[in-house]
Amino acid sequence: MAKFSVGDHVSWNSEAGRVHGTISKVHKKDFQYKGHTHRASEDEPQYEIESDKTDHIAAHKESALTKLER
Repeated sequence: MAKFSVGDHVSWNSEAGRVHGTISKVHKKDFQYKGHTHRASEDEPQYEIESDKTDHIAAHKESALTKLER
């Protein structure tokens, strides 16, 4: 079962340092993103997150995310 939900505010590490954003989609089956197939399932969902500072969208596994308080 998914640990995070659409609308949750989360952070993750990137090449540029710690990034914050809001979850916009939860994927529970494989999906295409930026030309690559990302593996996801009910047990291991992946999340699309909109960055707070830019219009960048990132896709990450649960293990890469930390939930933040608003």
